[in-house]
Amino acid sequence: MSDLTLAPLSSFDIGAAASIAIAFAAYRTKSLTASGAAAAVAVGTATYGALGLPGALVLLAFFVTSIALSRVGRARKRERLADVGKTGARDAMQVLANGGVAAACALATLHGDARFAAAFAGAFAAAAADTWGTEIGVLARGAPRSILTLRRIPAGLSGGVTLAGTCAEFAGAIAVAVAATALDRRLFLPIAIAGIAGAFGDSLLGASVQTLRYCQQCKRPTEREPHGCGANTEIVRGWSAIGNDAVNFGATITGAAVAYALVPYFFSR
Repeated sequence: MSDLTLAPLSSFDIGAAASIAIAFAAYRTKSLTASGAAAAVAVGTATYGALGLPGALVLLAFFVTSIALSRVGRARKRERLADVGKTGARDAMQVLANGGVAAACALATLHGDARFAAAFAGAFAAAAADTWGTEIGVLARGAPRSILTLRRIPAGLSGGVTLAGTCAEFAGAIAVAVAATALDRRLFLPIAIAGIAGAFGDSLLGASVQTLRYCQQCKRPTEREPHGCGANTEIVRGWSAIGNDAVNFGATITGAAVAYALVPYFFSR
């Protein structure tokens, strides 16, 4: 009988094993639903398989900090996010809305175009900037203002901005930009710019095309259907097919596109 020879583990095998462990921990702590954990494994496997440890550092700069910030002021957030479409553990759609574009860009680097590595980091920078802005901004005192009209709107509704939230967006983009220097030290500025651009795009989309509803029974705007009181709502702005997940997806596309476009300029200097 011949000796059994085991094939060496590929980067995708290692990525899958690490992703399963991290996603399981997030599921056990109720940061991810079962579907969210499965989606996180797919994103993590693609990231590590294509970009190795440097790519994983970028992913973790978004994922770990986002989960940590979601736990800050949870009681106050539950109260202030009563009219937001999705709260609590992240499901598959939320994970893919934030990480799907980045995972696709990571896999695209296997075809030899290094600009997709920047696009990968830009997508996560946008996701981090938006998440940090939301998690910190919703805790700010007073009501946010619409990025389009500057009128005050209820806390948590898409399209609203606060000073604290805007500062947090910059910090989130910079955090991922720092991690992206593990891919290439020249990526810091383009990734930071891309992250801020993506978060700005998220706010614009949230204030314009994202569905906003109104509950006649409670006399308040909401993103939920039906409303928390059980009553049906009517659309007062945006498109019925555009929810928060679609807007987040658009933000990460923006971040990826901006980073991809900026790389030739910064790398030529």
